[in-house]
Amino acid sequence: ITGLMDSYTVYFGHVLSNSFYPVLQRAIGVGSAFEGWSPREQDVVYRVLIPMTPPRGHSFHLELDSAEHRHVRNFRVRVQLECTCSREQKAEKMLCFLHHPEEELRENQDLSLLDTLCTDSYLDVHKTARWFYQLVRAVWPALPQSHSWHLTLLPSRRSCQIKVTNGEASFRIEMLFGVRRGYSDVFVSSQTREALTLSTTWPEAYNVAEVKFFKYIARQAPPDSLHLRCLQLFSRVQLGFGFSTYMVKTIVMHLLNTIPVSQWRRRYFLRRLGDINVNLRSCLEEKCLNHFIIGNRNLPQEISLPLDISSAESPNLFHHLAQDPASHSQAMSEYQDL
Repeated sequence: ITGLMDSYTVYFGHVLSNSFYPVLQRAIGVGSAFEGWSPREQDVVYRVLIPMTPPRGHSFHLELDSAEHRHVRNFRVRVQLECTCSREQKAEKMLCFLHHPEEELRENQDLSLLDTLCTDSYLDVHKTARWFYQLVRAVWPALPQSHSWHLTLLPSRRSCQIKVTNGEASFRIEMLFGVRRGYSDVFVSSQTREALTLSTTWPEAYNVAEVKFFKYIARQAPPDSLHLRCLQLFSRVQLGFGFSTYMVKTIVMHLLNTIPVSQWRRRYFLRRLGDINVNLRSCLEEKCLNHFIIGNRNLPQEISLPLDISSAESPNLFHHLAQDPASHSQAMSEYQDL
């Protein structure tokens, strides 16, 4: 998957080098498959996040949607035209979108990003996804992988989902798009949290920071560490119950951040499974499970967070249980079944 995405990145650079579409950076593997575990080994979706930076003559400005609930942070990406009248940019034979006549721009230069992938000056997820599908399809024949693999495009409005097969193996890949918040490991991304997410809404995403955390643990852990097996087994066991895989993963990340990695060796396997079980029960009883990234001041130093994330109050992933007694009763009943 990494080799395929690297090949795409090289060709994206060639195709888009003189365009006014977003500049696509190297894909970052995110999610369980790149963290080293998966609750469904037979049905793995390889998710990658493709960072986007503004093209020449444009800039991105992230605006927090203050109308959202405190448990969800959504942004909009405002695209702004920048003056390119400097001597260096004149040497590139680029007309300034701000200061050249519209007629001259129309005749001699491609449309700006505002005129292609934006809605009301904001980067549009649906338009970006459609453009990206066209790009993936057009570039595929040039890739070395196309000689032995078959590409199938799968429907999606907020990402680009593909399947590659060669008769023996088959892989599903979901490409998400994101804009990095400053120089941190937090992005605003095209992923969706709710069914009716607006096309100009970009939810804040922490999956890159979470992957970096698992890589940090892998470097510290002894060779016979079974922390990923604990997470995989417990996640698989609870499938079909009302607890999301992300909730189980959050509990395990908190434990990995507090229990020394030497205590995750093979001989402690059942003890660590018991810790996950006890923590799930106590979180359900207290109706509180803190987000692992937001507000966590004990993360490894190599994980870089924006100041407003590291100093924020951690959201409660079980806030719905505190607000709805019936949901809490059902969750406790399902825990007993589990």
